[in-house]
Parts: sequence; C-alpha cells; structure tokens
Amino acid sequence: MRPPDSLKLLLCLCVYGWRDLSVSSAGLLEVSIGQFTDLRLNHTAPTEILLRNIPVNVSFVLFHVHTLYQNVTVSLSKIPTANDSETGSDAGLLNELRPVQTNCSWYLASSDLNQLLATAVTVPYGEKDPVPGACNVEFSLDVDPNVYLRYNLYETVITFAPANLGSARGNNAPPCDIKREQETRWRLLYDIYQYFLPENNLSDTVLLAHLHRMSMVQAIMSNGIKLLTLNSEQMTKVSFSSIPGQGVIYNVIVRDPLLNTSAAYVPVHTYACNFTNVMDNCYTLGKASTRVFFTFCALFGLFICFFGHQFLKTEFFFMGFIIVGFLIFILLTRVTVMGYDGLLGVTSASGIIGGLLFVGFWWRFGCPHVCLLLVGLVLGFLTASIVFFTPIGDYGTFHDDTVFWLTFACISLVVPVAFLVSAKTLNIFTCSVVGSYTLVLAVDSYVFTSLTYITLNIVKRAVNQEFSSVYTSVPFQTNDFIMIALWVVLYVSGVATQLYREREKTPFPPTPYLLWIRDRERRKTNVLDPSYHLPPLRERILIRLAQFRDFFRRDQPTGERSPLLL
Repeated sequence: MRPPDSLKLLLCLCVYGWRDLSVSSAGLLEVSIGQFTDLRLNHTAPTEILLRNIPVNVSFVLFHVHTLYQNVTVSLSKIPTANDSETGSDAGLLNELRPVQTNCSWYLASSDLNQLLATAVTVPYGEKDPVPGACNVEFSLDVDPNVYLRYNLYETVITFAPANLGSARGNNAPPCDIKREQETRWRLLYDIYQYFLPENNLSDTVLLAHLHRMSMVQAIMSNGIKLLTLNSEQMTKVSFSSIPGQGVIYNVIVRDPLLNTSAAYVPVHTYACNFTNVMDNCYTLGKASTRVFFTFCALFGLFICFFGHQFLKTEFFFMGFIIVGFLIFILLTRVTVMGYDGLLGVTSASGIIGGLLFVGFWWRFGCPHVCLLLVGLVLGFLTASIVFFTPIGDYGTFHDDTVFWLTFACISLVVPVAFLVSAKTLNIFTCSVVGSYTLVLAVDSYVFTSLTYITLNIVKRAVNQEFSSVYTSVPFQTNDFIMIALWVVLYVSGVATQLYREREKTPFPPTPYLLWIRDRERRKTNVLDPSYHLPPLRERILIRLAQFRDFFRRDQPTGERSPLLL
C-alpha cells in the first residue's frame, strides 16, 4: 500500500531538512570535525554550534563561518565580548584545547532581519602545526586567525596577525618576540593565495561552495593561485588590484619549514563593491555615461580598424582624441575632486580639441613621420600595457615607480621607432590593434571582461601613488577567452584588409596645405577653371550669412499702394 503524499512529505522533511529544523527550533547544531555545514541563521536567537569527540592528538581547532555580505558574530559565549568574539561576513575563532577537552562550542548571531544562508567549518590542527594569529598585537582577539580586508576603487588590502609555533595541550606557547632564532616563530613563512570566483556571478550558493576550496591547506594549494611568500620579518600586509563585481577569495598558509607543517588562516572574500547601496551597488556597476562613451569609441574604433589608413584625417583625429583625453583624465584625477560624469565630460571635450589640433597639424605641415611617431606612441603604450599585464608586472622589481615608468617609457618608444622605417605598416598596425581594442572596452561596460585591465591598471598606477605595491593578477575565464579570440580576429582582418586595399597606393598623400595653395594659385591664373569664378571664401561666408538672415525676414507685399492711385 502506497503511503499518502502528506506522509511522504513529512518523511522528506525529516531526512533532508532535519538539520535546518533543529537549528531554527532548538537553536543547537552539532557539527563534525573537518566537515562543512550549510546552515540558515535567524536574528531572533543565537545558534549554538557543538563539536563532540575531538581526538586527543588535536591541539587546537579553528572554527569559521561565512556569508555573502551580511555580518555574523561568532563568539565563545552567549553574550559576546570584545575578547572572545568576531563579527564579519568571514569570521572565525581559534580554540586552544585543554588536556582532557573533547567538546567545543560556539555561538552564532545575526542582526539581519532576513534569514541568512551561511557555511561553517571546523578545522583541526596538531601540536606541531603553526598557530595562525597567535602573536597578535594589533587586533582585539588574543589569538586572531582572521584575515582582514579593506578595499577602495584602486586597491584591495589584506592584513593578518603573525603566527606562532605550535605546542601540546596544556603546555605554554613559545614566546613571540623574545628571540629571533630558528627555534622561534621567526622561521615561519606565509604563502598568500588568491582564488577567483566565476565571472558575473553574485550568488551566495556559488560563493559558499567555492569557499570550501580555500579553507584547508591541501585544498588551498590545489585550487588557489600562490602570489608571493612573506617571511616573518616582513609586514603582514599585501595589496591587490580591485576588480569591482568580480568575486575573489584570499587566504594565507603559514608554514614551518623546519617541521614541514602548515596551517591556514580564515579565508576572506570580496567583490570590491557594496551590495546594499541604493545606487552603484554590485548589481548596477555599469554607468550609463561609461556605456555611451565607450560605445561611440567602439564605433570609431571599428571604422579605424578597417579604414584608418585610407581616411587619414579621421584616424589622426581619433589618435589625438586618445592621447589628449588620456593625459587630461590623468591630470584632472590627480589634482581635482571632480565627479566621475563631469570628469568624463571634460575628458571627452579635451579629446575632441586634441583630435582637431592633430588634424590641423597634419593639414598645415603634413609631416608624416612626426604624425606617425605620435600614432606609434599609442601602439607602444598598448604594447607596454600588455607586457605589464602578464605576470611580469607582478615582479618585485617593478614595484618601484622609477624602474616601472622607465621600463614602460622605453617599451613605448621602442615600438614606434622600430617600425618607423616602414611608416605605412606602422600606421596600419596601430589602426587595427587600437581600433579593435576599443570594442573590448565597450563590451566591458556591458559584460565584465578582464582585458580592460590591460590599460586600466596603468591608469590606476598613474593616478594613485600607492598602487605601485599592488599585485595586479586578474581572472581568465570564458568571457576573456572569447574576447581575446574576437580581438585577434578583428586585428588580423583589419591588417589584411588595409594592406590589400593600400598595396598599390602611395604611402601617404601630399600635404593638404600645399594642395590648397596650389589650387588657389591655379584659380588665380586659369580663367577656364570653373573654380576661378568662385568668389573668395570670405565673400562666400558673408553670402551664406545674408541668405540665412533673409530666411527669417518677413516678405514685403508686391504691387504699389500709393494714395494717389486710390
């Protein structure tokens, strides 16, 4: 006999939902050591987490809980105090066990009115493993295993407390700062790891699932990207480039090279944006002004990519727009506090003026090598940006501003000088590379792609003096590979199209000013030339103005209305 549907539903709730029901009703949740537990937290009452049957070879237990962005308080008592609690979206506590202790408990509390989805884990460590945050002198906890994170538009900074050597249950921990010998905590090393979440994904379930890969030592080493190693004499502070809207998880592994043991801190994550802002939150990062600006740039860029060398004045206007607009943006950002939309408007106006000046210089003087040197500088700038976009940019040598900018300037100059012997080829290459890259920038204003940071990292370093110490690694995922393929296809197509079209033409047209002088002299001497009968430019302008004025003048009545004829 089949059970009724209501009974089947009750059985499913008992089997699959017993854990959540026990948390919400009794406020107690029992967890297993080394296992992740997904739970839902209420603000009405704290939830007690209980860990039983801790093995005797475990000297300390690290417990941490994570949410998407909401704060959770984890404490050792029902009433949290500053010395036994931690609050945040990535919060953890470390319990040093007593000789006969087999149970541990923690309390979780949330101030959010809505029910929170969270994940928690207990990580055991032995007496020979380093103790994360045991030599803390900066934060409130006596032993602080947390990694603290702050971010702004330019950089994301993580800090953490130094670790100490491990000890057996009941034994005193070694002193932190009495001796600087190999028998003390000064031999410890700190590996900094980074992990990128899937692009364009702000889901809490995705975040919590991927946090499992960055919580334990072996999982971190298998899944994370190791960026650098700090020794105990270096500052426990590292900076990274901020990527708004892109989820990133950071963690630190402290290693004891003498005993070949290690332990992990509490992982911390960020999206470099705010989830709760009414405007400009994580869900509405793209500004309308940015989209309009880069969409117009992309339309110009695609035209330049395929027809730049043929329409030389249009290309020179576009390159002048880029050069002057870039310099004005850097200058205004450094010396003013202008808002973003105003800054973008002034940059656009300055770029238009710069483009007109570039075209005017070409029209008056017609020096192709001078003009092509400026055009080649744009290609050199993009080439240097690509070089430092690779892992080369994270070398410690280039964290020095002098070394970085000298190297950057040399690469930017070498590229146009090397191609200047074939100015036509240089111009076509520049048109295709720069024109196609503007499409990448336009796509990023709608859908995230890491390729925009090729140039954005250089802009950040130019406007922010503290950006020199930042590590600029970015994720490479599906969108990025698609954009790389599109960029390459557009570049190759643009180069092939222009080389084929211009194969039998002269490299550059004559100077426009000399052509104008020649035509003017010809009109003066050749009466058979139809243009000879055209009035001078000044008279033509006055005639047009008179016609425009007459358009608004009231027509006079026709016929004679003299009183003598009435």
